[in-house]
Amino acid sequence: MCPECGKPKNDCVCKSKQNTVKGNGVVKVGRETKGRKGAGVTVITGIQATVDELKALAKDLKSLCGGGGTVKDGIIEIQGDHRDLVLAELVKRGIKAKRSGG
Repeated sequence: MCPECGKPKNDCVCKSKQNTVKGNGVVKVGRETKGRKGAGVTVITGIQATVDELKALAKDLKSLCGGGGTVKDGIIEIQGDHRDLVLAELVKRGIKAKRSGG
């Protein structure tokens, strides 16, 4: 049983509050190659959402870009350079985002 809401652990409504990733309010879409042996990835940072919402967004973006990717520490990584495509999709969804880097 959850000590806060009194429901069973599987039905707990408190855990969604605990799994919220805190963003700084500025969603940035950039490209990184550091530590990836020259392979570039599109990196989306600053999204304030739950872990489940981030995973769902990452899944949608991966299928849109036709590539793989992951969610690590509140940062979405999409394989390849898809900054413009990702930026357009985030703006279409009503998320204020801007491009970062060069």
